[in-house]
Amino acid sequence: MSKAATGRRGALPPGVSRSLELQERLREAGYLADEGLSTAIFLAMKLGRPLFLEGEAGVGKTEVGKVVSRLLDTPLIRLQCYEGIDVNQAVYEWDYARQLLHIRTAEALGTTEDRERFEDELYTRQFLVSRPLLQALEHRGESPPVLLIDEVDRADDEFEAFLLEILSDFAITIPEVGTITAERPPVAVLTSNRTREVHDALKRRCLYFYIDHPSLEREVEIVRLRVPGAEENLARQVAVAVQGLRNMNLYKPPGVAETLDWTEALVALGAKELDEALIEATLGSVVKYREDQQRALGGVFNLLTGGAGGA
Repeated sequence: MSKAATGRRGALPPGVSRSLELQERLREAGYLADEGLSTAIFLAMKLGRPLFLEGEAGVGKTEVGKVVSRLLDTPLIRLQCYEGIDVNQAVYEWDYARQLLHIRTAEALGTTEDRERFEDELYTRQFLVSRPLLQALEHRGESPPVLLIDEVDRADDEFEAFLLEILSDFAITIPEVGTITAERPPVAVLTSNRTREVHDALKRRCLYFYIDHPSLEREVEIVRLRVPGAEENLARQVAVAVQGLRNMNLYKPPGVAETLDWTEALVALGAKELDEALIEATLGSVVKYREDQQRALGGVFNLLTGGAGGA
């Protein structure tokens, strides 16, 4: 079952040969990346290196994997990490129910005399359930798939060590089946919210980029791009308000994702500009903790009336 790799790595969208061209394609696909981020994505795609994206929740890390998948017109295979994740959830597991059915069927038909051969049959590819990492290695197509390993900081150290092995060789050894190697390694994007430090060894396998919260002007531009139905004044007011919320020492400061959610909610209500009543009614779209809402309510409106007019 061992499959030899071709050694071919990397993939770029048709017509893209420079990072600035990729930056424009990202924008056309609805993702506004600055020069640093677009260069990191370009190099990861061209060189076939995993891309490690770190930053606060909601700044657009996961969206990078999604938009790259759209640009390459290739499947997005996503592995959501969590505490306790292991090989069975990430790589493969045996279909025990099907194996049991096979045993009972064989017993009923009286075909279990050659016990060794029969046991070998239970551990063949037909009884193997592929999970995201194995799916990414087994993919066949003109372009490699995009493998999004999301929130790797939530996983345990042991799983991180396992990922290190996968990202080194893009191969997995299953004792009963053999070594499965990617015919063409996937475009790998790893994200971390930095709830804990990820080991240096894993980062060394990757190209690294830290995505920070955008400036006010860039956030307005993102809102206008992603929520075209929003009035210019509303987009700016929302961006000003969210920028202010991030400076209020909240338990969970809002990210760009929350900025977009809030804007979409306001547009759905037909709002042209923010006022105190609208802020109170829709604050749950952007601030998701009760204590944060209580702290933010008066402050957001004061910030708008005191500073948004000249923004």
